Amino acid sequence: MSHVPAEQDRQQETDDVVELILRDHRTMEDLFREMRSVDADRAAALRRLADLLIAHAEAEETQVYPALRRYRNVDDEDVEHSVEEHTEGNEALLALLEVEQPGSEEWDERLEDLVQAVSHHLDEEECSLINDTRENVGAERRAELGREFARVRRDQLASAPGRPENVRRVVDAASR
Repeated sequence: MSHVPAEQDRQQETDDVVELILRDHRTMEDLFREMRSVDADRAAALRRLADLLIAHAEAEETQVYPALRRYRNVDDEDVEHSVEEHTEGNEALLALLEVEQPGSEEWDERLEDLVQAVSHHLDEEECSLINDTRENVGAERRAELGREFARVRRDQLASAPGRPENVRRVVDAASR
């Protein structure tokens, strides 16, 4: 079962892929804040983030990005760059998952590496692919993509994809 809280509590239900992706981005940012807090269960927040990060990237890479490549005004280089940034984020995630003591100096350093990698990706994706999708993909198609994205994400989350051994597998597969 997923460790990620139901985002429905935060916003009204939607099928729009743009809104679903942005909702995940905001959840990631919330989890980063929680992981920095000495008052929080940092290890639990990391588990939730790891699951969400892996599930989100898998859903984008298998459902959303291939569809976006078919649109004339969506830059294929932006899609490729986003995939590369997923890999960078996953590598930083794995490095943090390998730290034994949450809140240690090593934890804080690796957390900041992860925050930088993922935040950079979120910013770039929101400025490029998200806006390209808003401008070039009709509402009906965005809803179809949203349902496909949500299905893959849900299926991934059901398998707790943020386990260190799975993240390592994902990182290894990307390096081939």
